[in-house]
Amino acid sequence: MLYLITGVDAPGSLENRLAARPAHLERLDQLQQAGRLVLAGPCPMIDSPDPGPAGFSGSVIVAEFESLAAAQEWAAADPYTTAGVFASTSAKPFLRVFPR
Repeated sequence: MLYLITGVDAPGSLENRLAARPAHLERLDQLQQAGRLVLAGPCPMIDSPDPGPAGFSGSVIVAEFESLAAAQEWAAADPYTTAGVFASTSAKPFLRVFPR
């Protein structure tokens, strides 16, 4: 089943985000290589594809996991979580309607 994982950035976490980004992207690449990743990306703090020092408010991931517990465990072990980038994370079931 698909799950929507959201992470909310902690205030002032841009430096930690940039440092943890390579390891975070590596984990996402593993999901993609396994055919389980639907989409992933950050939410800029400002209306710009490059928010610069304004940073990000969080991230969104939609991916396939065997259970809600597995999605929660994956989110808890993500480098953005362990490095303190995310102040909080959540995972919930997601039903894809479009695109078909």
